[in-house]
Amino acid sequence: MSVETTRTLIKTYYDTFNGGDREAFLALLTEDVVHDVNQGGSETGVAPFRAFLQRMDRCYKEEIRDVVVMVNDDGSRAAAEFVVHGTYLSTDEGLPEARGQRYVLPAGAFFTVVNGKVARISNYYNLPDWERQVTGG
Repeated sequence: MSVETTRTLIKTYYDTFNGGDREAFLALLTEDVVHDVNQGGSETGVAPFRAFLQRMDRCYKEEIRDVVVMVNDDGSRAAAEFVVHGTYLSTDEGLPEARGQRYVLPAGAFFTVVNGKVARISNYYNLPDWERQVTGG
């Protein structure tokens, strides 16, 4: 893949996430996509990713803004830096109680791209900063 094709794929990934069409979003992934969850485990496949998105949509309303995409020379890997603007809607297991708190959180992600689709996504953000924002600590 070319650098620009990969850059467009990653930008489409975030635009589709923001647009809320989860099936179009999932169509950007390989069937065996590996999802490395921030400060969590690793999940493989579209079905676990779909379940992850369902939990996210239940607990959070998020918009990804200010996306900057960096791509390696052969288009097989990419990184994105962005800012998450969100509202904590419903208490997520093991996390503080949700009361509609708003948060703004810098974040990053790393991607592997295979045959024009996302084959790996690893997300990173500062969980203690998010907890501080939603608890007022």
